[in-house]
Amino acid sequence: MYAIVDIETTGGHAGFHKITEVAVVHHDGTSVTGVHQTLINPQREIPPFITALTGIHPDMLMHAPAFHEVADDLFQWLDGRIFVAHNAHFDFAFLKKEFEEAGYSWNPRRLCTVRLSRKIIPGLRSYSLGRLAEALGVTINNRHRAGGDAEATAQIFDKLLKRDAGGIIERTLSRNSGEMILPPNLDKEEFEKLPSAPGVYYFHDARGKIIYVGKALNIKKRISGHFTGAATQWNRTHIRNDIHRITHELTGTELIALLHEAQEIQRLWPKYNLAQKEKREQWGIFSYSDQLGYIRLSLNQLTRGARPLLNFESKGDVWNTVWELVRNHQLCPKLCGLEKTSGPCHLHAPGECMGACDGKESTERYNARMTQAIRSLNEQEGSFVILDKGRKTGERSVIAVVNGKFAGFGFVHRNQKIKTLEDALKVITPGRDNQVIRNILHSFLLNPEGGKVVEF
Repeated sequence: MYAIVDIETTGGHAGFHKITEVAVVHHDGTSVTGVHQTLINPQREIPPFITALTGIHPDMLMHAPAFHEVADDLFQWLDGRIFVAHNAHFDFAFLKKEFEEAGYSWNPRRLCTVRLSRKIIPGLRSYSLGRLAEALGVTINNRHRAGGDAEATAQIFDKLLKRDAGGIIERTLSRNSGEMILPPNLDKEEFEKLPSAPGVYYFHDARGKIIYVGKALNIKKRISGHFTGAATQWNRTHIRNDIHRITHELTGTELIALLHEAQEIQRLWPKYNLAQKEKREQWGIFSYSDQLGYIRLSLNQLTRGARPLLNFESKGDVWNTVWELVRNHQLCPKLCGLEKTSGPCHLHAPGECMGACDGKESTERYNARMTQAIRSLNEQEGSFVILDKGRKTGERSVIAVVNGKFAGFGFVHRNQKIKTLEDALKVITPGRDNQVIRNILHSFLLNPEGGKVVEF
Protein backbone atom coordinates (compact mmCIF):
# COMPACT_ATOMS: atom_id res chain seq x y z
CA MET A 1 0.00 0.00 0.00
CA TYR A 2 2.73 2.48 1.03
CA ALA A 3 6.34 2.79 -0.14
CA ILE A 4 8.31 4.78 2.43
CA VAL A 5 11.47 6.10 0.79
CA ASP A 6 14.71 7.83 1.61
CA ILE A 7 17.58 8.66 -0.72
CA GLU A 8 21.11 10.00 -0.45
CA THR A 9 22.50 12.21 -3.20
CA THR A 10 25.57 14.09 -4.39
CA GLY A 11 23.85 17.41 -3.67
CA GLY A 12 20.57 19.22 -3.14
CA HIS A 13 19.26 19.83 -6.66
CA ALA A 14 17.63 17.14 -8.79
CA GLY A 15 18.56 18.95 -11.97
CA PHE A 16 22.29 18.91 -11.26
CA HIS A 17 22.98 16.11 -8.78
CA LYS A 18 22.50 12.34 -8.68
CA ILE A 19 21.33 9.60 -6.32
CA THR A 20 23.92 7.56 -4.41
CA GLU A 21 21.63 5.35 -2.31
CA VAL A 22 17.95 4.37 -2.17
CA ALA A 23 15.98 2.59 0.53
CA VAL A 24 12.31 1.55 0.29
CA VAL A 25 10.20 0.28 3.17
CA HIS A 26 6.85 -1.32 2.35
CA HIS A 27 4.02 -0.71 4.81
CA ASP A 28 0.53 -2.19 4.48
CA GLY A 29 -1.15 0.35 6.76
CA THR A 30 -0.58 -1.79 9.81
CA SER A 31 3.05 -2.86 9.80
CA VAL A 32 6.22 -3.09 7.72
CA THR A 33 6.10 -5.85 5.13
CA GLY A 34 9.42 -5.52 3.29
CA VAL A 35 12.64 -3.54 2.91
CA HIS A 36 14.81 -2.86 -0.13
CA GLN A 37 18.09 -0.93 -0.16
CA THR A 38 20.85 -0.36 -2.70
CA LEU A 39 23.85 1.83 -3.30
CA ILE A 40 23.91 3.54 -6.71
CA ASN A 41 26.92 4.71 -8.68
CA PRO A 42 26.19 8.37 -9.59
CA GLN A 43 28.90 8.26 -12.24
CA ARG A 44 30.32 11.52 -10.99
CA GLU A 45 32.39 12.81 -8.11
CA ILE A 46 30.96 13.00 -4.60
CA PRO A 47 31.72 16.30 -2.82
CA PRO A 48 33.78 15.79 0.37
CA PHE A 49 31.12 17.43 2.55
CA ILE A 50 28.58 14.84 1.31
CA THR A 51 30.95 12.02 2.24
CA ALA A 52 31.43 13.63 5.66
CA LEU A 53 27.66 13.85 6.15
CA THR A 54 26.61 10.43 4.90
CA GLY A 55 29.72 8.33 5.25
CA ILE A 56 29.30 7.23 1.62
CA HIS A 57 32.81 7.18 0.16
CA PRO A 58 33.56 7.04 -3.60
CA ASP A 59 35.23 3.64 -3.10
CA MET A 60 31.92 2.25 -1.85
CA LEU A 61 30.22 3.20 -5.14
CA MET A 62 32.94 2.11 -7.54
CA HIS A 63 31.30 -1.26 -8.23
CA ALA A 64 27.72 -0.26 -7.39
CA PRO A 65 25.14 -0.34 -10.23
CA ALA A 66 24.12 2.80 -12.07
CA PHE A 67 20.49 3.86 -11.67
CA HIS A 68 19.40 2.56 -15.07
CA GLU A 69 20.72 -0.89 -14.08
CA VAL A 70 18.43 -1.06 -11.03
CA ALA A 71 15.56 1.01 -12.43
CA ASP A 72 13.33 -1.94 -13.27
CA ASP A 73 13.74 -3.60 -9.87
CA LEU A 74 13.26 -0.30 -8.03
CA PHE A 75 10.23 0.56 -10.14
CA GLN A 76 8.60 -2.71 -9.08
CA TRP A 77 9.11 -1.75 -5.45
CA LEU A 78 7.43 1.63 -5.98
CA ASP A 79 4.84 1.11 -8.71
CA GLY A 80 1.22 1.15 -7.57
CA ARG A 81 2.08 2.28 -4.04
CA ILE A 82 1.59 5.59 -2.27
CA PHE A 83 4.95 7.33 -2.09
CA VAL A 84 5.85 8.51 1.43
CA ALA A 85 8.96 10.45 2.44
CA HIS A 86 10.13 13.07 4.90
CA ASN A 87 10.15 16.24 2.78
CA ALA A 88 8.66 14.18 -0.04
CA HIS A 89 9.25 16.71 -2.81
CA PHE A 90 13.02 16.30 -2.50
CA ASP A 91 13.10 12.51 -2.82
CA PHE A 92 10.34 12.46 -5.43
CA ALA A 93 12.07 15.03 -7.67
CA PHE A 94 15.31 13.00 -7.79
CA LEU A 95 13.60 9.67 -8.39
CA LYS A 96 11.23 11.00 -11.03
CA LYS A 97 14.11 12.52 -12.99
CA GLU A 98 16.16 9.32 -12.79
CA PHE A 99 13.17 7.20 -13.86
CA GLU A 100 12.44 9.48 -16.80
CA GLU A 101 16.04 9.24 -17.97
CA ALA A 102 15.76 5.43 -17.72
CA GLY A 103 12.56 5.46 -19.79
CA TYR A 104 9.97 4.95 -17.02
CA SER A 105 6.80 6.97 -16.45
CA TRP A 106 6.12 7.32 -12.73
CA ASN A 107 3.74 9.73 -11.02
CA PRO A 108 2.42 8.23 -7.77
CA ARG A 109 0.17 9.73 -5.14
CA ARG A 110 2.42 11.23 -2.49
CA LEU A 111 2.47 11.93 1.23
CA CYS A 112 5.00 14.05 3.10
CA THR A 113 5.62 13.19 6.73
CA VAL A 114 6.71 16.77 7.44
CA ARG A 115 3.37 18.17 6.28
CA LEU A 116 1.37 15.37 7.91
CA SER A 117 3.21 15.75 11.22
CA ARG A 118 2.53 19.48 11.34
CA LYS A 119 -1.21 18.77 11.06
CA ILE A 120 -1.54 15.58 13.12
CA ILE A 121 0.96 16.60 15.84
CA PRO A 122 0.92 20.42 15.88
CA GLY A 123 3.00 22.59 18.16
CA LEU A 124 6.42 20.94 17.94
CA ARG A 125 9.46 23.22 17.82
CA SER A 126 10.87 21.47 14.77
CA TYR A 127 9.72 18.92 12.24
CA SER A 128 13.13 17.89 10.97
CA LEU A 129 13.57 14.13 10.87
CA GLY A 130 15.94 14.10 13.85
CA ARG A 131 13.83 16.35 16.06
CA LEU A 132 10.55 14.67 15.10
CA ALA A 133 11.97 11.22 15.77
CA GLU A 134 13.21 12.40 19.16
CA ALA A 135 9.79 13.87 20.02
CA LEU A 136 8.05 10.60 19.09
CA GLY A 137 10.55 8.31 20.79
CA VAL A 138 11.94 6.91 17.54
CA THR A 139 15.61 5.95 17.46
CA ILE A 140 17.42 6.56 14.18
CA ASN A 141 20.12 4.00 13.56
CA ASN A 142 22.66 4.88 10.86
CA ARG A 143 21.60 8.54 10.49
CA HIS A 144 22.02 10.15 7.05
CA ARG A 145 22.06 6.78 5.34
CA ALA A 146 19.05 5.84 3.24
CA GLY A 147 18.30 2.65 5.18
CA GLY A 148 18.43 4.24 8.62
CA ASP A 149 16.43 7.30 7.66
CA ALA A 150 13.82 5.28 5.73
CA GLU A 151 13.33 2.96 8.69
CA ALA A 152 12.88 5.95 11.04
CA THR A 153 10.45 7.59 8.61
CA ALA A 154 8.46 4.33 8.49
CA GLN A 155 8.18 4.30 12.29
CA ILE A 156 7.10 7.96 12.30
CA PHE A 157 4.53 7.28 9.58
CA ASP A 158 3.22 4.31 11.55
CA LYS A 159 2.65 6.59 14.55
CA LEU A 160 0.96 9.18 12.35
CA LEU A 161 -1.41 6.53 11.00
CA LYS A 162 -2.37 5.57 14.53
CA ARG A 163 -2.82 9.19 15.71
CA ASP A 164 -4.77 10.37 12.68
CA ALA A 165 -8.21 10.34 14.28
CA GLY A 166 -9.32 13.24 12.10
CA GLY A 167 -8.70 11.47 8.79
CA ILE A 168 -6.06 13.96 7.63
CA ILE A 169 -4.11 11.36 5.66
CA GLU A 170 -7.20 10.17 3.80
CA ARG A 171 -8.25 13.74 2.96
CA THR A 172 -4.74 14.59 1.77
CA LEU A 173 -4.79 11.64 -0.60
CA SER A 174 -8.34 12.18 -1.85
CA ARG A 175 -8.19 15.82 -2.81
CA ASN A 176 -6.59 16.96 -6.03
CA SER A 177 -5.07 19.99 -4.35
CA GLY A 178 -1.48 20.07 -5.55
CA GLU A 179 -0.45 20.35 -1.91
CA MET A 180 2.70 18.30 -2.45
CA ILE A 181 4.30 21.00 -4.58
CA LEU A 182 4.29 23.41 -1.64
CA PRO A 183 7.20 23.73 0.80
CA PRO A 184 6.82 21.22 3.64
CA ASN A 185 6.50 23.86 6.37
CA LEU A 186 3.94 26.05 4.60
CA ASP A 187 0.26 25.52 5.40
CA LYS A 188 -1.87 25.04 2.32
CA GLU A 189 -4.61 27.18 3.86
CA GLU A 190 -2.21 30.13 3.97
CA PHE A 191 -1.31 29.61 0.33
CA GLU A 192 -4.99 29.47 -0.66
CA LYS A 193 -5.61 32.91 0.87
CA LEU A 194 -3.10 34.61 -1.45
CA PRO A 195 -4.64 37.09 -3.93
CA SER A 196 -4.46 36.86 -7.71
CA ALA A 197 -3.44 40.50 -8.02
CA PRO A 198 -0.29 42.63 -8.49
CA GLY A 199 1.91 43.08 -5.48
CA VAL A 200 5.00 42.25 -3.47
CA TYR A 201 5.25 39.07 -1.40
CA TYR A 202 7.53 38.01 1.45
CA PHE A 203 8.73 34.55 2.45
CA HIS A 204 9.40 34.18 6.19
CA ASP A 205 11.44 31.56 8.01
CA ALA A 206 10.47 29.77 11.24
CA ARG A 207 11.39 32.85 13.31
CA GLY A 208 9.42 35.20 11.11
CA LYS A 209 12.47 36.73 9.44
CA ILE A 210 11.99 37.72 5.80
CA ILE A 211 14.24 35.55 3.63
CA TYR A 212 12.96 36.46 0.17
CA VAL A 213 11.07 39.34 -1.43
CA GLY A 214 9.36 38.91 -4.80
CA LYS A 215 7.01 40.82 -7.06
CA ALA A 216 4.22 39.60 -9.33
CA LEU A 217 1.41 40.65 -11.61
CA ASN A 218 -0.50 37.72 -10.07
CA ILE A 219 0.85 36.91 -6.60
CA LYS A 220 -0.77 33.50 -6.20
CA LYS A 221 0.19 32.30 -9.67
CA ARG A 222 3.76 33.52 -9.29
CA ILE A 223 4.29 31.85 -5.93
CA SER A 224 2.82 28.59 -7.22
CA GLY A 225 5.29 28.77 -10.10
CA HIS A 226 8.22 28.90 -7.69
CA PHE A 227 7.55 25.33 -6.62
CA THR A 228 6.82 23.53 -9.88
CA GLY A 229 9.31 21.21 -11.53
CA ALA A 230 10.46 23.93 -13.92
CA ALA A 231 11.46 26.35 -11.16
CA THR A 232 15.00 25.10 -10.66
CA GLN A 233 16.11 27.60 -8.03
CA TRP A 234 13.07 27.05 -5.85
CA ASN A 235 13.31 23.27 -5.90
CA ARG A 236 16.53 23.43 -3.94
CA THR A 237 15.55 21.88 -0.66
CA HIS A 238 17.26 24.39 1.66
CA ILE A 239 15.15 27.22 0.21
CA ARG A 240 11.89 25.26 0.32
CA ASN A 241 12.45 24.06 3.86
CA ASP A 242 13.09 27.59 5.14
CA ILE A 243 9.69 28.91 4.07
CA HIS A 244 7.16 28.86 6.91
CA ARG A 245 4.91 31.85 6.18
CA ILE A 246 4.00 34.14 3.29
CA THR A 247 2.83 37.74 3.60
CA HIS A 248 2.10 40.24 0.86
CA GLU A 249 1.33 43.85 -0.03
CA LEU A 250 -0.95 44.78 -2.93
CA THR A 251 0.40 47.44 -5.28
CA GLY A 252 -2.28 47.87 -7.92
CA THR A 253 0.18 47.81 -10.82
CA GLU A 254 3.17 45.75 -11.88
CA LEU A 255 5.29 48.92 -12.09
CA ILE A 256 4.79 49.73 -8.41
CA ALA A 257 5.43 46.07 -7.57
CA LEU A 258 8.78 46.33 -9.37
CA LEU A 259 9.69 49.58 -7.60
CA HIS A 260 8.60 48.37 -4.18
CA GLU A 261 10.45 45.06 -4.57
CA ALA A 262 13.68 46.90 -5.45
CA GLN A 263 13.32 49.12 -2.39
CA GLU A 264 12.49 46.26 -0.05
CA ILE A 265 15.46 44.18 -1.18
CA GLN A 266 17.77 47.11 -0.46
CA ARG A 267 16.09 47.67 2.92
CA LEU A 268 15.86 44.06 4.11
CA TRP A 269 18.73 42.37 2.24
CA PRO A 270 16.99 38.93 2.30
CA LYS A 271 19.28 35.89 2.17
CA TYR A 272 17.76 34.39 -0.99
CA ASN A 273 17.48 37.54 -3.15
CA LEU A 274 20.69 36.85 -5.00
CA ALA A 275 20.19 38.81 -8.25
CA GLN A 276 20.10 42.32 -6.80
CA LYS A 277 22.75 41.44 -4.21
CA GLU A 278 25.36 40.78 -6.85
CA LYS A 279 27.85 43.58 -7.22
CA ARG A 280 27.22 45.26 -10.54
CA GLU A 281 29.40 47.54 -12.57
CA GLN A 282 28.13 51.11 -12.56
CA TRP A 283 29.38 53.56 -15.19
CA GLY A 284 29.19 57.32 -15.44
CA ILE A 285 29.91 60.30 -17.70
CA PHE A 286 32.29 62.86 -16.21
CA SER A 287 33.42 66.24 -17.54
CA TYR A 288 36.67 68.18 -17.09
CA SER A 289 38.75 70.84 -18.88
CA ASP A 290 42.09 69.92 -20.41
CA GLN A 291 45.24 72.07 -20.47
CA LEU A 292 44.12 73.85 -23.63
CA GLY A 293 40.75 74.73 -22.13
CA TYR A 294 38.58 72.24 -24.08
CA ILE A 295 35.76 70.66 -22.08
CA ARG A 296 36.19 66.89 -22.32
CA LEU A 297 34.17 63.87 -21.31
CA SER A 298 35.42 60.67 -19.72
CA LEU A 299 33.62 57.35 -19.33
CA ASN A 300 34.53 55.54 -16.12
CA GLN A 301 33.28 52.99 -13.65
CA LEU A 302 31.75 54.57 -10.59
CA THR A 303 33.57 54.58 -7.29
CA ARG A 304 32.35 55.58 -3.85
CA GLY A 305 31.71 59.32 -3.72
CA ALA A 306 31.86 59.81 -7.50
CA ARG A 307 29.62 62.51 -8.98
CA PRO A 308 28.95 61.77 -12.63
CA LEU A 309 26.84 63.87 -14.96
CA LEU A 310 24.74 60.76 -15.48
CA ASN A 311 25.19 57.15 -14.39
CA PHE A 312 24.46 53.89 -16.23
CA GLU A 313 24.08 50.18 -15.57
CA SER A 314 26.63 49.07 -18.16
CA LYS A 315 29.54 50.23 -20.25
CA GLY A 316 27.48 49.68 -23.38
CA ASP A 317 24.75 52.07 -22.21
CA VAL A 318 27.15 54.90 -21.42
CA TRP A 319 29.07 54.30 -24.67
CA ASN A 320 25.90 54.53 -26.78
CA THR A 321 24.73 57.67 -24.99
CA VAL A 322 28.00 59.52 -25.60
CA TRP A 323 28.05 58.53 -29.28
CA GLU A 324 24.55 60.00 -29.52
CA LEU A 325 25.90 63.26 -28.04
CA VAL A 326 28.72 63.25 -30.60
CA ARG A 327 26.28 62.88 -33.48
CA ASN A 328 23.66 65.34 -32.20
CA HIS A 329 26.09 68.12 -31.22
CA GLN A 330 28.94 67.57 -33.69
CA LEU A 331 31.45 66.80 -30.95
CA CYS A 332 34.85 65.18 -31.22
CA PRO A 333 34.82 61.48 -30.22
CA LYS A 334 38.43 61.79 -29.01
CA LEU A 335 37.54 64.63 -26.64
CA CYS A 336 34.49 62.64 -25.54
CA GLY A 337 36.56 59.68 -24.36
CA LEU A 338 35.51 57.39 -27.21
CA GLU A 339 38.87 57.26 -29.00
CA LYS A 340 42.46 57.07 -27.83
CA THR A 341 44.69 58.22 -30.68
CA SER A 342 47.79 60.38 -30.90
CA GLY A 343 46.46 62.40 -33.84
CA PRO A 344 43.07 63.75 -34.94
CA CYS A 345 39.94 61.64 -34.47
CA HIS A 346 38.57 59.55 -37.32
CA LEU A 347 35.70 62.01 -37.90
CA HIS A 348 38.05 64.94 -38.56
CA ALA A 349 39.07 63.92 -42.09
CA PRO A 350 35.49 63.60 -43.45
CA GLY A 351 34.57 66.91 -41.80
CA GLU A 352 32.20 65.56 -39.16
CA CYS A 353 34.52 66.85 -36.40
CA MET A 354 35.30 70.58 -36.55
CA GLY A 355 38.92 70.02 -35.50
CA ALA A 356 39.05 70.48 -31.74
CA CYS A 357 41.19 67.35 -31.51
CA ASP A 358 43.73 69.01 -33.84
CA GLY A 359 43.59 72.48 -32.32
CA LYS A 360 41.80 73.88 -35.40
CA GLU A 361 38.56 74.83 -33.64
CA SER A 362 38.52 77.43 -30.90
CA THR A 363 37.73 76.41 -27.36
CA GLU A 364 34.90 78.95 -27.28
CA ARG A 365 33.05 77.44 -30.24
CA TYR A 366 33.65 73.83 -29.20
CA ASN A 367 32.82 74.42 -25.54
CA ALA A 368 29.54 76.12 -26.47
CA ARG A 369 28.38 72.93 -28.19
CA MET A 370 29.73 70.73 -25.40
CA THR A 371 27.91 72.83 -22.80
CA GLN A 372 24.69 72.40 -24.76
CA ALA A 373 25.30 68.63 -24.93
CA ILE A 374 25.85 68.41 -21.17
CA ARG A 375 22.71 70.47 -20.60
CA SER A 376 20.77 67.96 -22.72
CA LEU A 377 21.92 65.20 -20.36
CA ASN A 378 20.60 67.12 -17.38
CA GLU A 379 17.31 67.69 -19.16
CA GLN A 380 16.78 63.94 -19.07
CA GLU A 381 16.57 64.29 -15.29
CA GLY A 382 13.05 65.80 -15.28
CA SER A 383 10.21 65.80 -12.76
CA PHE A 384 7.01 63.92 -13.49
CA VAL A 385 4.17 61.89 -11.98
CA ILE A 386 2.79 58.56 -13.17
CA LEU A 387 -0.91 58.04 -12.51
CA ASP A 388 -2.39 54.55 -12.84
CA LYS A 389 -4.96 52.18 -11.34
CA GLY A 390 -4.98 51.48 -7.62
CA ARG A 391 -5.28 48.40 -5.44
CA LYS A 392 -9.08 48.44 -5.49
CA THR A 393 -12.01 50.03 -7.27
CA GLY A 394 -12.24 53.77 -6.64
CA GLU A 395 -8.50 54.18 -6.08
CA ARG A 396 -5.55 55.18 -8.24
CA SER A 397 -1.81 55.06 -7.75
CA VAL A 398 0.67 57.93 -7.81
CA ILE A 399 4.41 57.66 -8.51
CA ALA A 400 6.51 60.81 -8.19
CA VAL A 401 9.94 61.49 -9.74
CA VAL A 402 11.73 64.74 -8.84
CA ASN A 403 14.69 65.87 -10.93
CA GLY A 404 15.16 62.37 -12.26
CA LYS A 405 15.13 60.76 -8.81
CA PHE A 406 12.41 58.45 -7.54
CA ALA A 407 10.55 60.21 -4.72
CA GLY A 408 8.04 57.51 -3.76
CA PHE A 409 4.55 56.20 -4.46
CA GLY A 410 1.13 56.27 -2.86
CA PHE A 411 -2.60 55.79 -3.41
CA VAL A 412 -5.47 58.29 -3.53
CA HIS A 413 -9.19 58.29 -4.24
CA ARG A 414 -9.83 58.24 -7.97
CA ASN A 415 -11.50 61.69 -7.82
CA GLN A 416 -8.66 63.39 -5.99
CA LYS A 417 -6.89 65.84 -8.32
CA ILE A 418 -3.14 65.78 -8.83
CA LYS A 419 -2.53 69.09 -10.58
CA THR A 420 0.98 69.89 -9.38
CA LEU A 421 4.10 68.05 -8.26
CA GLU A 422 3.42 69.31 -4.76
CA ASP A 423 0.00 67.61 -4.85
CA ALA A 424 1.72 64.32 -5.62
CA LEU A 425 4.40 64.73 -2.95
CA LYS A 426 1.68 65.17 -0.29
CA VAL A 427 0.13 61.74 -0.94
CA ILE A 428 3.15 59.50 -1.53
CA THR A 429 5.19 57.52 0.95
CA PRO A 430 8.80 58.68 0.42
CA GLY A 431 11.05 56.15 -1.29
CA ARG A 432 14.79 55.70 -1.74
CA ASP A 433 16.23 56.20 -5.20
CA ASN A 434 18.82 53.80 -6.60
CA GLN A 435 20.08 52.72 -10.00
CA VAL A 436 17.84 49.63 -10.16
CA ILE A 437 14.77 51.83 -9.65
CA ARG A 438 15.97 54.31 -12.26
CA ASN A 439 16.35 51.49 -14.76
CA ILE A 440 12.81 50.29 -14.02
CA LEU A 441 11.38 53.77 -14.57
CA HIS A 442 13.45 54.28 -17.71
CA SER A 443 12.11 51.03 -19.18
CA PHE A 444 8.55 52.06 -18.35
CA LEU A 445 8.93 55.48 -19.98
CA LEU A 446 10.09 53.85 -23.20
CA ASN A 447 6.74 52.07 -23.38
CA PRO A 448 4.32 53.60 -20.83
CA GLU A 449 1.41 51.20 -21.22
CA GLY A 450 -1.54 51.83 -18.93
CA GLY A 451 -0.06 54.67 -16.88
CA LYS A 452 -0.51 58.39 -17.52
CA VAL A 453 2.71 60.41 -17.35
CA VAL A 454 2.32 64.05 -16.26
CA GLU A 455 5.46 66.18 -16.60
CA PHE A 456 6.22 69.26 -14.48
